[in-house]
Amino acid sequence: MARQRKIIHVDMDAFFAAVEQRDFPERQGKPVIVGGQPSSRGVVAACSYEARKFGIHSAMSSARAYRLCPQAIFVPPRFDAYREVSNQIREIFWRYASEVEPLSLDEAYLDVSYTEACNGSATLIAKAIKREIFAKTKLTASAGVSYNKFLAKIASDMDKPNGLYLIRPEQGLAFVSKLPIGKFHGVGPATEAKMKQIGIYTGADLRQKSLIELTEHFGKSGQHYYNIARAIDERPVRSQRVRKSLGKETTFAEDLLSVPELTAILLDLAEQVLDSLNKHDLQGRTVTLKVKYTDFQQVTRAQTLAHPVSFPDLQEWIPQLLTRTEAGHKPIRLVGVSLSGFGLPEDDEKTQVQLDLLSNIAF
Repeated sequence: MARQRKIIHVDMDAFFAAVEQRDFPERQGKPVIVGGQPSSRGVVAACSYEARKFGIHSAMSSARAYRLCPQAIFVPPRFDAYREVSNQIREIFWRYASEVEPLSLDEAYLDVSYTEACNGSATLIAKAIKREIFAKTKLTASAGVSYNKFLAKIASDMDKPNGLYLIRPEQGLAFVSKLPIGKFHGVGPATEAKMKQIGIYTGADLRQKSLIELTEHFGKSGQHYYNIARAIDERPVRSQRVRKSLGKETTFAEDLLSVPELTAILLDLAEQVLDSLNKHDLQGRTVTLKVKYTDFQQVTRAQTLAHPVSFPDLQEWIPQLLTRTEAGHKPIRLVGVSLSGFGLPEDDEKTQVQLDLLSNIAF
């Protein structure tokens, strides 16, 4: 039986405005509008939650926003600053997800179906990601967790700001049935109005329409609406970068000090990683050992070989790499092994496809 997908949608809260409030403390707690000046023909690119209380939203004209809230602080966008923070956030995503699909600077889909962090719990992974984002950037994010992209996206909007909302597989159909059609991601005002004209106000109403009816009214989008009314969305999370390593790690119930025991565990993990690579006709030349001590200090030790890594190589090098840590002297709570430096077969395009499809574990 195929493994149930676990998808997370992470959406930063009022991202541009939040960065402005973080970088300029005098703006904290005040209505901040990022975009054009009120005297210009500009529009609101983003606004803080304090500004939203006045009915201000993105794409509204700056002039109207000023009329709604004359005391608002209007600031021009600083896209370099936003990109820098966005890159920091995406690095956090890649620690947990095997696939990351950014939608913009401030949101992304993550596929964590094969991630073993947090005992494989997508909800705990989402919590960990939110914690790491705040620790790194002092910004909050909201996350939606479900079994497909459509539901994860909607879930991330359910409990903003700083929210986390889970829609389990057994809840999907009932959740969609009660959802107002205007809350469906991808249904804009024009489509919403058209749906209401034919009696579609909720997901349950949408499910009553046949595929033929929906196709007649909405063309090719009819199939999509037919599916999401049934909480079906098979779209994969598509990464925009190729993973260059494959790894596995484990966290111990109790900290370990025994070097022989640690070595045996690492060799078992390494054999699993090697098997995964072999299944995809890939070979690594660099073995990396990861150790996290009881005080949460983390170190990595690596060795690159002149030839593809074999299991005898792992049996030789993992004990040596372990001696370059404080194993045996300092209790260890987590260990991991990864292989990287994948060799390129004759067909480079085939390698690219293989790496894209490889369901690896974030290391």
